[in-house]
Amino acid sequence: MTVKKEHIGFGGGCHWCTEAVFANLKGVSDVKQGWIASDGDASSFSEAVLLRFDPDAIPMKDLIHIHLLTHSSTSMHAFREKYRSAVYTFNPAQASEAKSLIAQLANADDKRYITQVLPFRDFKLNDEKYQQYYLKHADKPFCKTYIDPKLAKLKSRYSRHLKGA
Repeated sequence: MTVKKEHIGFGGGCHWCTEAVFANLKGVSDVKQGWIASDGDASSFSEAVLLRFDPDAIPMKDLIHIHLLTHSSTSMHAFREKYRSAVYTFNPAQASEAKSLIAQLANADDKRYITQVLPFRDFKLNDEKYQQYYLKHADKPFCKTYIDPKLAKLKSRYSRHLKGA
């Protein structure tokens, strides 16, 4: 049996938080946190994660919905350049699918998502000491305050996709 793997990137909030969310999902592997750059107005590096996923194990629709649920995907704020709300895609077909899925989810959720679909251009990996931050520091106040609530939301809506579930 061949496992199909695709790359995708997600940015929106702190990369420690985003890494913890996606690292806990079945069908997701090789989650790297750092900074992603795209084109044009999005050419500056912004906190994000880069990951591989098996679309047969976890559909892109669920990945995108999880992303929209676990960061401020409907509001502009002063730190949007540092925390760009985006899905970074690797080919035109993936970009088209991501745009369609966000539109479908916006309609279903009755929300106006600001999340952009952008082409992936470059990635800078964060220092090794910050990789798997939540796994190494789950008891720290930052994790309790910011990451645990995101994981609780994930558990309540998408427990079927959680590792160990």
